[in-house]
Amino acid sequence: MNKTLVAALISGIVGFAAGNAFWYLASPLWINVTVSESAPTQASVPLMTGTFRDADSIHRGKGTVTILDTGNGRRIARLSDFQVTNGPDLEVWLVAKRNIQSSSDVKASKYVSLGQLKGNIGDQNYEIPANVEINDYESIVIWCEQFGVLFSAADLTNA
Repeated sequence: MNKTLVAALISGIVGFAAGNAFWYLASPLWINVTVSESAPTQASVPLMTGTFRDADSIHRGKGTVTILDTGNGRRIARLSDFQVTNGPDLEVWLVAKRNIQSSSDVKASKYVSLGQLKGNIGDQNYEIPANVEINDYESIVIWCEQFGVLFSAADLTNA
């Protein structure tokens, strides 16, 4: 009887842990988070633009990014008509390399994180730190920090 109880207890603990791990890793595949932030209200000047593209057949992205100078010393990366495959621990990164094709391209380059992705769908803004020299960066990517995987990339060109 004790062996059966111990086996049931261990099975319950393992099942609980596996279920939670599955939910954490897989739920972003069917749960979308929509964001609808308005554009900066100040007179903003576009500095750079880009169009998101798929990283591969599983990690897909579309929409545009515009780097805006708000005129008060702030620069914003504005994602518009944006949509990307959801996943765990997604971040928005500026990357020094152009024409990012793979995760290894990102890992081999200088980057700066602009923070956690607010949602996988919709218009959103990310402040660029004041100490970042924007001309040193040629791409913006959606990056899964936890697994080191590229989800989408956009080459930046002067506006």
